[in-house]
Amino acid sequence: MDICKTHENTSKCSMHSMECFKVLSTQAQKISIATLCILFGTLCVVENSLVLYLIFSSPRTRKKPSYIFISSLALADILASIIFVSSFVNFHVISETNFSKETFLLQLGGVNTSFSTSVSSLLLTALDRYISIVRPSEYKLLMTRKRAWVALGVVWVMCTTIASLPLLGWNCCTLNSTCSELFPFVDENYLSSWVCVVLVLLGCIVYAYTHVLWRARQHVAYMKKHQVQVGRQNTRMRMDIMLAKTLVMVLTVLVLCWSPVLILMIYSTFVRLSDRLRKVFAFCSTLCLLNSMVNPVIYALRSKELYSSLRMVFSKFRRQLKAPENSPEAESTHKSSMIET
Repeated sequence: MDICKTHENTSKCSMHSMECFKVLSTQAQKISIATLCILFGTLCVVENSLVLYLIFSSPRTRKKPSYIFISSLALADILASIIFVSSFVNFHVISETNFSKETFLLQLGGVNTSFSTSVSSLLLTALDRYISIVRPSEYKLLMTRKRAWVALGVVWVMCTTIASLPLLGWNCCTLNSTCSELFPFVDENYLSSWVCVVLVLLGCIVYAYTHVLWRARQHVAYMKKHQVQVGRQNTRMRMDIMLAKTLVMVLTVLVLCWSPVLILMIYSTFVRLSDRLRKVFAFCSTLCLLNSMVNPVIYALRSKELYSSLRMVFSKFRRQLKAPENSPEAESTHKSSMIET
């Protein structure tokens, strides 16, 4: 307790101060956190891996920029789950302290990179839907596969660079500045800047999808008013609207899961957090895993292309299971058992 009280001087940096960030005091809390992390993390990896398989196993989906961005989102969620669960459980449950400051900041950088890229991939998907609705006639010229991959490359490099800044020197130990109350060695100004970047990304996503839904509603109203015949153009427009609504659901889940964490991060820059609030922050962090776990479920239920691919995979799997039963060996065994009876 004395060590944690000395942490009131937030400019101090030592391995002893890391004990103050281990806020789970009882075995029940540690078991609960470990169970949530392992459950959400495992389901997240399995589900997002299935999404990646469905996208890249179909020539039709893997060529579309929309699904290229969704595959980036799924990959980022997989990496976030693996790195977050291993580092979070290792720190709060196993309580290992034999790693260096650089090792901890490297793990934190991996988590930040993955989650930042996840949000950025969702922004790219929002921009993709925005262009397809606002400028449908020029969509194929503006949004090509090459541009989609270049945009993803820029996003991953930028997110990795921003997340690596604490490891490269922007930390409270190197600068002898005020440390964050939520993360060891992290400069308070860096944390504030990272939160601002995430909030800007979320704001751009909200604006893009709000405009997309507004234009979609206008389009539907026009079709009803003028009784437009359903054609190839209108069918594609309805598919774009369907995908936009799907990603709005993804955005809603994202905001609900990230709001508690972001609010506490912002709150910690103005007010000294109590031990109770820091425990709340630890449990709210698992909501980020829940968000990554729910996204693939929404894709499978709402995207007709992914849903049809998923049905084909299950149908193929069922045929493979039934194949041994219909083999000559199985039939001869069945006949011999009938004769003996």
